[in-house]
Amino acid sequence: MNKTVKIVVEIALAALICLVAWLIVKSVQKPVQFNNEVAARSQVAIQRLKDIRTLQVAFKSVNGRFSPTVDSLKMFYETGKMDIVMQIGSNDDSLAVSNTEAIKKANKRLKPEQITAKLAEAYAAGQKVVFSTVTEIAVKDTLFNNRPDFCIDSLAYIPFSGGQLTEMESTIKTVSGVQVPLFEARMPYKALCNGLDNQLRINLDAERRDQNKYEGLQVGSITAPNNNAGNWE
Repeated sequence: MNKTVKIVVEIALAALICLVAWLIVKSVQKPVQFNNEVAARSQVAIQRLKDIRTLQVAFKSVNGRFSPTVDSLKMFYETGKMDIVMQIGSNDDSLAVSNTEAIKKANKRLKPEQITAKLAEAYAAGQKVVFSTVTEIAVKDTLFNNRPDFCIDSLAYIPFSGGQLTEMESTIKTVSGVQVPLFEARMPYKALCNGLDNQLRINLDAERRDQNKYEGLQVGSITAPNNNAGNWE
């Protein structure tokens, strides 16, 4: 083998070694990058599911049941109203409690709303009392006021999915003889991982199935009461 051929072979071998090393590093890094991307996407999805839960709880407080669709939640947010309870005074203030009891005792023949009116009059006159008032306010003016980036339209879609819809159901089940409203909202990994390595996503789904867990993110449950918990909590 002459010197020129030897140099070419050595360069080729060095290049091959570099290529193999790069492929090994890439194969190791691929799952890591996939997991990091799934974690980042999951944070966005979890926030949307939390927002759906917040709206569902408010919807139930008004309607006595959960909404079956994201569209009805959107309408509730944009046009609905709900009662806000505001407490005037503090039960830790002994003078306020004493004054309140005295007013209630003096007006015990009146209806509860009339007694509340008497307490409100006393409060307006500068007297320390304790009572609660109920005010009807637009849902839109109550929820998510501290979230300037909140967008009601986004809740209908699974993030990063290319427009696939959030899956949601609601029902009423009899639990220990009691009618219990239930709901669940789901974002499967198949949609959430859109555009990522499909085999790694299949492996993730298989891992979840082996653990007897839902193959994605879910809040609430229509099979059993779980206090509207998310499966990430």
